[in-house]
Amino acid sequence: MTSTESSSRPYGAFPVRIGFQVQPQHAEYGQIRRAVAAAEEAGVDIVFNWDHFYPLSGEPEGLHFECWTMLGAWAEATERVEIGALVSCNSYRNPELLADMARTVDHISNGRLILGIGSGWFEKDYQEYGYEFGTAGGRLDILAEALPRIEQRLSKLNPQPTRNIPVLIGGGGEKKTLKLVAKHATIWHGFGDAETVAHKHAVLDQHCADVGRDPGEIERSVAVSDSPEKVGQGLLDVGTRLFTVSASGPDYDLGLLREWISWRDEQNK
Repeated sequence: MTSTESSSRPYGAFPVRIGFQVQPQHAEYGQIRRAVAAAEEAGVDIVFNWDHFYPLSGEPEGLHFECWTMLGAWAEATERVEIGALVSCNSYRNPELLADMARTVDHISNGRLILGIGSGWFEKDYQEYGYEFGTAGGRLDILAEALPRIEQRLSKLNPQPTRNIPVLIGGGGEKKTLKLVAKHATIWHGFGDAETVAHKHAVLDQHCADVGRDPGEIERSVAVSDSPEKVGQGLLDVGTRLFTVSASGPDYDLGLLREWISWRDEQNK
C-alpha cells in the first residue's frame, strides 16, 4: 500500500503518537520512576507498564512490582503524558473493581489514563496468585462478559470519570479478540510486520462493519523494536498511528525511544 492510499483510510486521521512501555522488572522503583520522568521529558505521548507479578524475561524470580499501584503513583509523578497498562489482565480483578480503580487513577491524573485490558496469558501469575488459568478461549469469553460490566460500572460511579476513558484492547485473535475491539475499544494494540498488521486491520474493519461501528474511531497501535527508518513507513502506510517501544530494567535505555519521537515529529509536521 502506498502513502497516498493509506491517507484515504479512515484511521489515518489520527496523529502519529509514541508510547513507551516501562517494563517493571529487574529494577528498583526509583529506577522505574526515573525512566518514566525521562520519557516524559523526552516528549513521549504515553507511558505504559504491564500487569504481571513476575518478570517475563531474565531471572524469573527477579525484582518486580505490581501494575495498578504503580499507575496511581505515576498519576501523581507525571504531568503531561497519558498512562496505562499494556495491558491489565482481566482475570486478576473483579470488573467493577477495575472500573473503580480506573476512574480513580483517571481523576488523580486529571484525565490521562488509558484503560488497557486483555484476557491474560502468563500461567505463572495465575498459579502463584491462585487464579484459575483455564483455556485461552475461556479467558476471552470471560473478558467478553467483563467489558460490559466495566462500562456499566463506569456509568454509575460518583464522581464520574473526567472523560470517556479510552479503552485499549491488546491481542490479535481474529475470531474473538478483534471482535471485542470492534465492540468496546478505542485503541487496538498488536504485534507484527506491516503485512501482518494490515491483515489484522482488515479483519478488524470487517468486525466493525458487522457491528455497525465506524473503524475510524479505533486508533491502531503496534509494538516496535526496530528503528523507524526500518519499519516506520511500512507500518504507517497500513494505518498504524501509535508506535510503542519497550525497555526493561535495571538500565532503561531510551535511545530507540528518542529515535521514534524524532520520527513522529517529522510525520506530524
